[in-house]
Amino acid sequence: MNDVFQSDLKVGKIYENIVLKKIQEKYPKAYIQKGYCKDWDIYIPELEMGVEVKSDKKSMHTGNIVIEIEFNNKPSALSTTKAMWWVIYDGLQYNWFMVNNIKKCITENNLTYKKFVGRGDTKQKKAYLIKKQLLYKYKEI
Repeated sequence: MNDVFQSDLKVGKIYENIVLKKIQEKYPKAYIQKGYCKDWDIYIPELEMGVEVKSDKKSMHTGNIVIEIEFNNKPSALSTTKAMWWVIYDGLQYNWFMVNNIKKCITENNLTYKKFVGRGDTKQKKAYLIKKQLLYKYKEI
């Protein structure tokens, strides 16, 4: 794995731990999945549901949140998640979305995905670049 990916992974673990501590205030049995789990990052046994933690600090400059749906010609992220919630850190705050509300934002606004190779990636992805002010109308917290 390349250095950018490894660096991003380490930072992502920090964000996961911050979100976990917040969840554990109400659901103390919640835990971070060990190893690779494409369904979610955090599991809450008390609710029998998962939470995915994403970060997009670049959105502070672009004004867009990247919502991936495919990587290397395979469904990924929003297309495959089994999490009920996504928490997206934008560099300033943690934004809580029900996954269905992210999908609702995409369909209600007839958004189209873009194809590009992301920073640290070697393969192409498909993703929606959603204006923060639009997506944040669909957030819960």
